[in-house]
Amino acid sequence: MTESDLAGLRKAIDAVDSRLLELIAERIRLVLAVGAYKAAHNLPIYDPERERQLLERLTRSPPPPLEADTVRRIFERLIDESRTLEQHHGGRPGKR
Repeated sequence: MTESDLAGLRKAIDAVDSRLLELIAERIRLVLAVGAYKAAHNLPIYDPERERQLLERLTRSPPPPLEADTVRRIFERLIDESRTLEQHHGGRPGKR
């Protein structure tokens, strides 16, 4: 592998990271919309059964080279951060 190859790989990683960031932002917008619904209907933010089902579905057959434990850790963190934002925004998607 040459230095040019390495630079090309890093550029590709940067592009994927940018796409991931956009997808995470989209996911958070949806989470905030769910939070608004929950707030309007006096439902709790934390739904352990929904979280369990989500993690089970995502870890059932992770695409290679990912492993179930890796997927679980990534999504546990994403879910935790999503919940924090949902609490911070008080169920209002437009609040900053």
